[in-house]
Amino acid sequence: MCMVWEITKELGEISRRFYELVNPAIDMSEEDNDLVVRVDLPGFTKNNINLRIIEGDILSIQAKREPEEEHMGVAYYKNRLIRVDKKIALPISVKDSEKVVGTAKYADGVLTVRIPILKSTRIEIT
Repeated sequence: MCMVWEITKELGEISRRFYELVNPAIDMSEEDNDLVVRVDLPGFTKNNINLRIIEGDILSIQAKREPEEEHMGVAYYKNRLIRVDKKIALPISVKDSEKVVGTAKYADGVLTVRIPILKSTRIEIT
């Protein structure tokens, strides 16, 4: 029984690491003059989340929380994110000399980032 438990525990760890690789779910859209990025991060607090724009067009999202303590019962399945290190290519580019002033809101497990799209980044076709 002990060996089965160890194998199950290791498979759970591998599953969690894969889950962290492919998640969180991300939606990106343009609303008014903003690029809006929505990221599902349930179970985190806003103090555990770090946002940066790197290399001009990459949104870096890092989040970490402590794993939940083991309960005194049988856990049949556990697959919660405890760490996120996600890089998202943005469809806009920000020069290093420009200061990006965006906003971020975290509510109900969803992080919503709004980045203003400068008119100069658009090319109009006449």
